[in-house]
Amino acid sequence: MSFFSFVPRHSWLLASAAVTAGLVGGACSAALIALINTALNRGDASRPLLMMGFAGLVVARITSNAVARLLLHHFAQQTLTHLYRDLSRRVLATPLRQLEHVGIPRILATLTDDVAMLGWAAQNVPAFAMNVSVLVGCAVYLGWLSWSILLTVGLVVALGGLGHRLLITRAYRYLQEARDIRDLLFQHFRALTEGMKELKLHVGRRESFLSGRIDAATEALRHAALAGLKHHLVADTWSQTLFYGLLGGLLFVLSAREGLQAETITGYVLATLYMMNPVWGILDSSPIFARARISLQKIQALGLSLAPRGRGDGEDPVGREAPREWRRLDFDGVTFTYPPDIDGQAFTLGPLDLTLHRGELVFLVGGNGSGKSTFVKVLSGLYSPQAGSIRLDERTVTDDNREWYCQHFSVVFSDFYLFDSLFGLGDAGADAQAHRYLIELELAAKLHVTNGAFSTTALSHGQRKRLALLTAFLEDRPIYVFDEWAADQDPHYREVFYKRLLPELKSRGKTILVISHDDRYYGLGDRIVKLDYGELAGDPERPGHAGARA
Repeated sequence: MSFFSFVPRHSWLLASAAVTAGLVGGACSAALIALINTALNRGDASRPLLMMGFAGLVVARITSNAVARLLLHHFAQQTLTHLYRDLSRRVLATPLRQLEHVGIPRILATLTDDVAMLGWAAQNVPAFAMNVSVLVGCAVYLGWLSWSILLTVGLVVALGGLGHRLLITRAYRYLQEARDIRDLLFQHFRALTEGMKELKLHVGRRESFLSGRIDAATEALRHAALAGLKHHLVADTWSQTLFYGLLGGLLFVLSAREGLQAETITGYVLATLYMMNPVWGILDSSPIFARARISLQKIQALGLSLAPRGRGDGEDPVGREAPREWRRLDFDGVTFTYPPDIDGQAFTLGPLDLTLHRGELVFLVGGNGSGKSTFVKVLSGLYSPQAGSIRLDERTVTDDNREWYCQHFSVVFSDFYLFDSLFGLGDAGADAQAHRYLIELELAAKLHVTNGAFSTTALSHGQRKRLALLTAFLEDRPIYVFDEWAADQDPHYREVFYKRLLPELKSRGKTILVISHDDRYYGLGDRIVKLDYGELAGDPERPGHAGARA
C-alpha cells in the first residue's frame, strides 16, 4: 500500500497543474535573481529594459504563486474528502470479525488522526514539488554562472542533507511512539464516554481512572511529542548552521579568490539567500511525510480490505431485492471457532446441521455463553463459517455471493445501534408507512418522521428498541432475527410483540428467529432450537427432542 493509492486520479490533475504553476514560479524566481544580479553589476546598460523585465517577472511570479496556491487548496480538500469516503467504505468492506479483532479505538484513530495526516501530506506534495522546482531553477542559474562552484556547493548540501537525515531518524521513533499512544488514548476516551455514569457515581474510581489512564497516556504523549520535537530542532540547527556556514564561505572565501567576477559572487549570494525558504520548506516537509508514512503503516496494519467484498455474479448487491419465494435455508456441518483466550480455551460453534423453512417462527434458546449471538452472526452472513456450508435453496453461500445473501436478513441485535434516519429506506411513501408503525408501536406521541429522519432518538432503551423494530419492519426482508428484543419491554408490550407483531410477520410469509428467555411464549413458535455450549441439544427436526416442532 502506498500513499498514492489513496489519492484519486482526478486529484492528481489538480496537483500536476499546481506543480506546473510552481515550476513557472520557480523559473520566474531564478530569472528574477539573474535580473537583479545583472542590474546590480551592469545596471547602467539597458535600464528601461531591465525595469520592464523586472515588472513582468514580478507579475508572473505573483500570479503563478497565487494560481499554485489556489490549485493546491483544491487538491488538498478534494484528496481529504476522498480519503474519508474511501476509508469509510474500506472499513465497511472488511469482514466484521476482523474489525472486532482490530477494535473500535484503533479504527476511530485511523478515520480521524491518520486520515487527517494523509490529507496534510497530500497538501504538502505539490508544495514540496514547488520548492524543489525553485531550487532546480536556481541551480541552473548558478551552474550557468560557474559549474565548479556549483559542484562544491552541491557537495556541501549533500553532506548537510545526509547529516540531517541521520539526526532526524531518531525523531521518527518518537513520532511512531506518539502515534501508538494516540491509539491508547482513543481507547481511554471511549471508556470515559461509555462509562460516564459509573465514573460519576464513584469518586475513587473516577480519580483512579483519570490519573491511571487519561493522565498517564497524555503525559506519555507529551513526552514523546516533545522528544520528537527536540530531535527535529537538533537536525534543523545542524542544517541552519551548515547553511549560514555556506553563506559565509561564499561571502568571505569565494570573494577572496582571484579571477572571479563580482557578478558571479553576488549571483551566488543572492541565490543562496533566496533558496533559504524553499530549503526550510523541504526540511519542514520531512516530518510531515514521516508521520504520513506512519499513518500508512497503521492503516496497513489494520488489514483493511483494498477492494469491495465479492458481489456474486458481478451484480451490484445494493438495492437488489432478495428473492421472496425462497423455500429453505440449510446449515450443513457449519463450524465457527474463536481464537484461543489467554488460558488456551477456544469456543467453537458447531458443527451445526439445521434447516430453516420459509414462513416459520423459530425460538432459539440457550444459556449465557451457549453461542446464540455467534449463531446469529453466522446465520446472517456477518461471520464466515470456517467449516461446513450454508445453502439457500441449494445455492451455496460463498465469499463471492455473501453480500447478496446478507440482503435476506433484517436483524435487531441485542447491542443494536439506532440511526437517526431511515438510511436506504427514504422513498416517497416511507414517512407515511413509518407513521403507521409509530402508531402501532405506541411511539407516535414521542416523535415523528420527516423526510426519512426521526425528530428525536432521545428515548428510553425500550422505546429505542421499538424504533429499531420500526426500521426492521420497513426493510421488509424475507428473514427476521430478534436477539432478546423483548428483554427491556414492559409486560404489556411483550404481549404485543409476541402475540400480534410476530404472527403478523409470519402471516406475510416471513421466517422469524427469536432469541428469548420468555418461555411462556414458546408455544407460539413452530420450533424450539436449543444451543448448549455451541452445539445443538438434540435433532432440531426430530420430534421428542429440544428442537422438535411445536
